[in-house]
Amino acid sequence: MQEDCEVNDPVIRYLGDSALSVEFGNRIDAELVSRVHAFDAALNQLCLAGVVETVPTYRATTVIFDPLTADVREIEAAVLRLASTESDAGRPVGQLWEVPVTYGQDFGIDLDDVAAHAGMTPSDLVEAHADPEYLVAMVGFLPGFSYLSGLDPRLSTPRRSEPRARIPASSISIGGQQTAIGSLEGPSGWHVIGRTPARPFHPGRMPEFLFEPGDRIRFRPVSAREWSELDRGATRGALVAERVDG
Repeated sequence: MQEDCEVNDPVIRYLGDSALSVEFGNRIDAELVSRVHAFDAALNQLCLAGVVETVPTYRATTVIFDPLTADVREIEAAVLRLASTESDAGRPVGQLWEVPVTYGQDFGIDLDDVAAHAGMTPSDLVEAHADPEYLVAMVGFLPGFSYLSGLDPRLSTPRRSEPRARIPASSISIGGQQTAIGSLEGPSGWHVIGRTPARPFHPGRMPEFLFEPGDRIRFRPVSAREWSELDRGATRGALVAERVDG
């Protein structure tokens, strides 16, 4: 992604015969994320016939529709109208979550390296990472994998030159100017600095997906002992992450 390139007017790109992408820009910043979320909320309020799902990202929303029942021209007209006029005014504020994290050692094997890159001690890096209130900008890659905006620029770290084939489920990681809450075990080129006992995706639990785009995240550092206690509850289906409001 070229973060210094900006698209001033919304652009529609068709993705086959059952989806289209509405692109608002080509960068990562809070203003663009807010615009995408506002558009996504407004579009869903229209309940357009044939629209199956919308998927908001940092810079665009994908609109998935049933080509057998949808009026594609109606969808396109509505999308263009909303994309050209919608602001973030009145956008519903997402749920605020407090997420426990154990940083460093076996839970965050790259913490020391990231701290050295930032010119910090590991404890200072933990404090800097846990201090902001993050926004869930998008969910994807793996079920429940949550990309967060709001990382302290001092902690921005280039991705690993050699990605790992697997990192643990629910890892907290940094890649470039982004941080994320992982979901399932899987490959990653990001730097693992901690791990949460919370399960962003847990089949059979209600809700199966813990975080949604537009939600806000606060990290709470916890000891390894507390992590183990919380992990046992999460295995049984407890949310572990706490709703702070709403």
